[in-house]
Amino acid sequence: MYVITKTKGETASLAAKELNAKQIKSMGSDLAQRILFSLAEKQGYPKELAKRLKVHEQKVYYHIRKLEKAGVIEIARTTTVQGAKTNFYTLVDPAFVIKFKNFETMQKISELEEQPASFLEPFIDNGLLNATIIVGSPDPHGPEKARSRDGYYGIDFALFLGTFLNYVPSLHVKLDTETRTEDLQGNLILIGGPVVNTITEKINHKLPIKFDRKNNWAIYSSISGKTYHSDEMGVIEKIKNPFNPKKEILLIAGKRYAGTKAVVTCFIKHFKETIEGNKFDSKVPAKIIEGIDLDSDGQVDDAEIIE
Repeated sequence: MYVITKTKGETASLAAKELNAKQIKSMGSDLAQRILFSLAEKQGYPKELAKRLKVHEQKVYYHIRKLEKAGVIEIARTTTVQGAKTNFYTLVDPAFVIKFKNFETMQKISELEEQPASFLEPFIDNGLLNATIIVGSPDPHGPEKARSRDGYYGIDFALFLGTFLNYVPSLHVKLDTETRTEDLQGNLILIGGPVVNTITEKINHKLPIKFDRKNNWAIYSSISGKTYHSDEMGVIEKIKNPFNPKKEILLIAGKRYAGTKAVVTCFIKHFKETIEGNKFDSKVPAKIIEGIDLDSDGQVDDAEIIE
């Protein structure tokens, strides 16, 4: 859900969460509202919030517990502060509404069919990009000192995602070499295989379709038991984020850069078929794609789904 306002010919929107009367009650005090406004500006933990708001720490803890229980705030990340494990909190959404009557039909700002919508969630939430896109660095890095060329195809994929967005409020792209632990706590879209993207390498063992380092990075499917060796092969997989199980990861990767291009091409040209489950197990959102050179110019210009 989102709330929309129009001012001087411009349309602005905020993602919003619908609350019931009991949840609204948790926000009733002046201090609770000050905490929410502060968290809307910047993530924080209770002790730091107490300093920000110049109130006793225990009062902040009290409201944080109430607001988290009501589903108004959530843990954004957990890190170590002065030797102690500390939860940083953020708003579940930047706006909250309470509904007194049913919604009325109006012209939609953006619309997705049910299946694509469910596949792209939670990476796109209410028309907003809710993920960090991580691409491999073009500089030599990783155990194989590889240079990524996959980022070029990541641009095409990002443009495709843009057709489903109302707006992008901030930068969402990072190189794997500049990605820090806290950056891995949200929803992630990874572009590139484990040779060129070190974050992909970290999650490779969690994937239903893996890259086999001992077999020249061949693609092995634990779903079908098959192994694929072609450089034009790639995968698209959606899994729970191993760094934060409350979030998810979408992986778009090839054995080599031609395989990544094949996956992006398939995603754009054959979107509905690409997001279906694996043909050997329809419940697993993982596909193997092979690039096709239709005009025989040595470049992948189409793709087909292998499994």
